[in-house]
Amino acid sequence: MSTELKVRKSARLIIVGNDGRLLLFKYHDEHQAPFWATAGGELKPGESYLDAARRELQEETGIKGEIGPLLKEREAVYAVARSSLAQWQEQYFLVRCEALPIIQTDGWTDEERNTIRDWKWWSLSDMREHKSEAFKPDWIPSVLEFVLHGSADA
Repeated sequence: MSTELKVRKSARLIIVGNDGRLLLFKYHDEHQAPFWATAGGELKPGESYLDAARRELQEETGIKGEIGPLLKEREAVYAVARSSLAQWQEQYFLVRCEALPIIQTDGWTDEERNTIRDWKWWSLSDMREHKSEAFKPDWIPSVLEFVLHGSADA
C-alpha cells in the first residue's frame, strides 16, 4: 500500500485595501478549530496558478481587480473540508483594492458556504493584538507587514 500523498495546487490571495487592511475568511471544518486564512482555492485541471488566482478572486469575493506579484510560496500537508491529507503547493498573490468592497458570495461553492463562517478586513495592529486568533499560515501578519512597509520576514 502506497503512503504517497496526493499533490494539490492552490492559488491564494493577499487582498489589501487602500487603508492597509487585509481580507481574511474565517474557516471551520471537521479537521480543525476555526482559523483565519486568505481567499483562494485549488487549481482546476490545466489551469495555471495565475489563472486560478483570477478565477478565485471573482468567485470568492466578487472583486474585479488585477492580480499583482507572487509574494510567497508554501508547501504543507493538511486536509480541508471533506478531504483527506494531501501535499498542498500554494502560491500567494497580492491584490490591491482602491476601496473595501462588499464581499459577494453568490459565486461560492457548497463547500465554501459550509466552511467559511465569516470574513473581516484585518489591520496589522488588529492582527498583533489578537495573537490568540489562529491565522493559517501563521506568517500571514508578516506578509501584510512586508506589503505595507517592505520589512518583516515575508
